[in-house]
Parts: sequence; structure tokens; C-alpha cells
Amino acid sequence: MGVSSPLSIGVDVGGSFTDAVVSVADRTVRAKAATEPANIGNGVINACERVAQQLGLSLKDLLARTVRFGLGTTAVTNTLTVKRGLKVGLLTTAGFESLALTARGDRHTVDGWAELPWVPLEPPCIAGISERMDRHGAVRQAMSAEEVRVAVGKLVEDEDIQALAISFLWSFLNPAHEQAAKAVVEATWPDLPVFCGAELQPVRREYERTMVAVMNAFCADALNGIEDLERRLQEGGLKAPLLLLQASGGTATVEEARRAPLRLAASGPAAGVVAAAELAATQNITEAVCGDMGGTSFDVAIVHGGKPVRVARGKIHGVSVAQSHVEVESVGSGGGSLGWIDVRGMLRVGPQSARSFPGPACYNHGGTEAAITDAMVVLGYLDPKKFLGGAMELDVDAARAACGRLGAKLGLDAYECAWAIRQTALADMTNAMRARISASGLNPAQLTGVTYGGSGSLFMVPITQQIGVPRLLAPELASVLSAFGAGSADVRLEKARSISKLLPLDEREVADTMAVLEADVIAQLGTNGIGPEATSVLFEADMQFMRQMSELTVPLSKPFSQEKLARDFKQAYCALYGDNAVASGAEIELVTLRAVGIGHTVRVKLFSTTDKADASRPTPLCTRQVRIQRAGPFDEVAVYDALALRPGHGFSGPALIDAVDSTLWVPPGSRVDVDAYRTLSVVKE
Repeated sequence: MGVSSPLSIGVDVGGSFTDAVVSVADRTVRAKAATEPANIGNGVINACERVAQQLGLSLKDLLARTVRFGLGTTAVTNTLTVKRGLKVGLLTTAGFESLALTARGDRHTVDGWAELPWVPLEPPCIAGISERMDRHGAVRQAMSAEEVRVAVGKLVEDEDIQALAISFLWSFLNPAHEQAAKAVVEATWPDLPVFCGAELQPVRREYERTMVAVMNAFCADALNGIEDLERRLQEGGLKAPLLLLQASGGTATVEEARRAPLRLAASGPAAGVVAAAELAATQNITEAVCGDMGGTSFDVAIVHGGKPVRVARGKIHGVSVAQSHVEVESVGSGGGSLGWIDVRGMLRVGPQSARSFPGPACYNHGGTEAAITDAMVVLGYLDPKKFLGGAMELDVDAARAACGRLGAKLGLDAYECAWAIRQTALADMTNAMRARISASGLNPAQLTGVTYGGSGSLFMVPITQQIGVPRLLAPELASVLSAFGAGSADVRLEKARSISKLLPLDEREVADTMAVLEADVIAQLGTNGIGPEATSVLFEADMQFMRQMSELTVPLSKPFSQEKLARDFKQAYCALYGDNAVASGAEIELVTLRAVGIGHTVRVKLFSTTDKADASRPTPLCTRQVRIQRAGPFDEVAVYDALALRPGHGFSGPALIDAVDSTLWVPPGSRVDVDAYRTLSVVKE
């Protein structure tokens, strides 16, 4: 059936599958295609072709009618995961050459040994420059342009660096030396990518600011495939700009992302949280814990106050950086995660993943090792003939053989090994979710779970019930919710200014700084084609008690009121650490001011339906033999067709609900109800 209305597209490139969601006048269409790691553009094009077919359109017609194309990509994430980026050189203040290598004293435990975190820098690639600012931003020692030219020349000629980071001490207060050094490099080596810490993130903490520059330089060529994809889409008829999801949960153009590619790291999980918050809002839910299980990982995030929880700084692939991002906790438990035996002779699952190629053994793509998907096929949770709506039949014998080979090393048969893989993965995911909730200072009993990702619905009900989360939402678009987020997220740009002053403050000075930041983000949104009528600006403040090592981010009202700011900070601090954590008379410091520019664009939408159920309980489609306990026979479990469920339907477990691209497991003692958005709500009876 053809369509003539404008279209919005959201695409998420996952480790195993590329998902596409298209929103037309009154409905949403979705499709999946295998991700090709060597050329992610092929998966995007294939997924778009499949949704075009469902709409009765050619790919050319689909793209020509598209007014919004949002993309969540793993391009940067993959570069960081495999640690294969550009060779990076660093210019820093003389005397501080070892700063980037010390990692602030952080250590990781690897097989019982404490090791330094990975840093994409080698000592010979770091050059100290004889320049100096003081803590007020005043020049103490001028920078020599010739010294910069000589130092970079040696890095290029002797060390073969491919990108350069520049980060000087106190540059966030006065970036003049960084700007001058960058100008020298660009004039002499115009093809060398250059990233400056103060330009990317003008905030204090020299290590985190330096690592922002270094990590961006390391990922400088990660978007080459994205630019090729943009060209292919434009040649195919796309006139709308390609908007890339950022780790902050907003979008940016390809040109904007090229200036700061690190902001695209973990954009897929961030997109899912944005969509989960929108889904929760349809039921007036503002507090939620989200679980996204795809082919390679299980990602946990929190929605608090109706918005995804973001942090101003944190770790990206183990490296501490001063970059705003949606806070996501990840473990290597996805549908393609492989079972293996460690040196202790114990079963482990992930983080190694079979991805789409060679894939789990049941895919028949060449994989021979047992993955979580293989275990779920062996245990009966997945119907091998209806995987991806029947587009791909799974090989039960291959899955059973893979589990049998792994199990033989543990003294288990194929079924016992499959059960062990499932339980091990469940334990890992449960621990990750419990830790994320605990770190947020939230009560599980006051949260609602939201599940998404192709594999999440098989696991999230037992996970949330074990933690004490009373209710779980499984949206109709669960398997492609990150793609929905890519198509619905607003453009989001941030500008920050370091303040580092104790309250009370000069309110006029703060108001003037807010005005400058606001003008900057509005101007930058304008360069992305966002007009004033579609623009809004929010303000945030990073606060801490004097001499503390970390900050809390609180909303900042306009006009500025420091009394309200101090009150809001104390309330947020007590909510996280307890009322007794605040010392009487403790002085408060305003560390950083931040303006967040939001550009509102056309977006994919959630649609409700007035199609009510004829009866309160639907008729099962069939039954399936499922192993729901470790020992004993398989149980006969009712199977429902997700497409046949209507608002008003309700039933109790044990049950399986098969959608085209996902399956929801409802354990015994649980009840499912369907709402107007065809979202499945699961509670314990």
C-alpha cells in the first residue's frame, strides 16, 4: 500500500542487526537486516529497502519522501572496542607529559593483576611545550610557535602520528595558547586532524579534558563509513540531512559529529533510553530502569524525573573523560554472547560475541560455539521456524550440538549446558541492573522496568522481579526501540563555561555568562538548520561542596537565583547520599555552567489504537515445549501472537508472546495486560 505523506526514519546499527523504523501518517513500520561490520552502510540500505517494501514504495521513493533521517551508529564504539584508531600525538604543557599516562591512579583488575587502563597514546608521541597559564588564566610564559612547529614535525616524521591532540594546563580559563598552536599545525600540516581540549570541553580537571581531545583524535577517521553512507543515501534521493545520535541522547549533523566524533560513542544505547522515556511518559511514568539486550551486550540505564539520567563526565571504554553522556552500564550479555570456560573451569558467558557473522551456531553462518541464542533455542523459548517472522529458520540440531560440545567439558549434557548459559547470563544482567539502581540512590520498588532490544524480552521479567521492580513494560517496538529513539531524538548541543567559585556569587556575572552560552548554542543550532521557533535552551550547573572530588548536576533556572540553586543542590545531594551526609555550614561551589540547546525536528511517533479486544482473554496461537526449571521434563507453555493482542487483553503466565522480531517470556505467577499503545505490562500476581 503506497503512501504520499512525509516520512520520518530512524535507524540503529547494532552489533548483529541493523534496525529501521519508519513513521507515516498513522502507523509505524519496522524491519531488520544483518549488520555487516566491514560496511555498515549495506545493513542500513537493506533495512530501509525492507520497510520500503512494506509501504509499497521503492527505496528511491522512500528516501525522496523522507524529511527526517536519524541514525544511531556503532562506528565510533567499534573503533574503541577493537582499539584500532589513528595513531595519536599529544601536545601538552612542559612538565606534564606523563599526565595522560597515569590515568589518575585508576587500575583495572585483569586475572588478579592490577593494570593501568588502556590509553590510546604512546610515551614517544607526547611532546611538552614551554608555555604556562596560571590558575586565573593569566599568561606566565608565552608559547613559541616555532617550538610547536618543531615538536609536531618530530611527531609526524619520527613517530608517524595520524592525528593530534592539544591540551595545555588551565586552558579552559584561557584557550589562547591552544588556539595558537592549532593554527600553527593547520597551516603547516593541513591534512592532520587536530583536536583541542578547551575547544571540545572547556572545564577543569586537566586529565579528563586531555583525554577528550586524545580520544576524539583516536576516533577521527571512524566516520569515514558514515560519510560514504550519507553519500549513498543522497544519491538514492535523500534530501534531508543525516542526523547522528550522540551519547548525550541528542542528534547532530555529520559535519558536527566530525568535529567531535567521540560524542557518538554508545549512541545506540542512548537512543534506546530516549525512546524508553517517551514510552514511559505514555503511562505517566517518570521513574524507570531500562534494559537493552541486543546481539552483543546488555545495557542498563535510568530514567529519572521523566528524562534519561546523564552525567557531565565519566568513563567511556574505561577512559575517564569530561564529556556529557547518558549514563549506561553495559555487560557482555547479548544474543550472540558466547559461553566459554575460564581458567578455574567455570562457565562464563560473554563478552565475546558471535555477532551476525559467523553468528550463533543456530544461524548456520559458520558459527560453531554456543551462544545465548543457541541456549534459548535448545530450551524451547525461541521458535526456530519463526525467527524474524519466519525470514530466517534456526538450526536446532546445530544449537544442541554446540551446547553439547561446551557442556561435555563441564560434565553436562546439551540441555543442562543451555540452562547453565541462560542462568549465568541472567545473573550477570541482574547484577548489572542492581548495581546501576543502587548507584543512582533509587528504590527498585518505586521504579518501572522497560525492556527493549531483540533479546531483552526473554530475560527482563525474571531480572526485574528478582531485583524487586514491580512492573515491566514491553513496547510493541521493543526490538527496534533504539532505532525509534534515533528517529525521535531532538538535536542537542551543549556549551559549558567553568566558574569554580563559592556561593554567594555575583548574580549579574552568572547571568551574563548564561546569556553568552545561550547565544552560542542558538547560533550553533542555526548552522544545523534549526530556526528560533524550533529552539529551546536549558541550563545546568555542576555543583559540589568545597574540596569534594566530584560534582552533581542540577537544573538551573532563569533568571538566576543562587538561593534556589543552593537549595536544589542540597536536595539532590540528600536524595543520593542521605540527609545526614550534609555537614552544617558546608560551603557550596559552582563548578561549571552549561547551556543545552534543543532543536525540535520532525520525528517518528508512537501511535495509540482504538481497536479494542472482543474478549478479555486472547486465544493462544499454539503451545511450545519449554524448559522452565533446571531438572525435569519440558513444560507445555501457551504461545500468543503479539499481532493478535488488543488493548484490554490480559492473561497469566507461564506464557510466551511471539512478535515478528522478539519474544516475551512471562514466568509463572505473572500477569500480562495490553494498553492502548499495544504495550505489554507485566506484574507479579
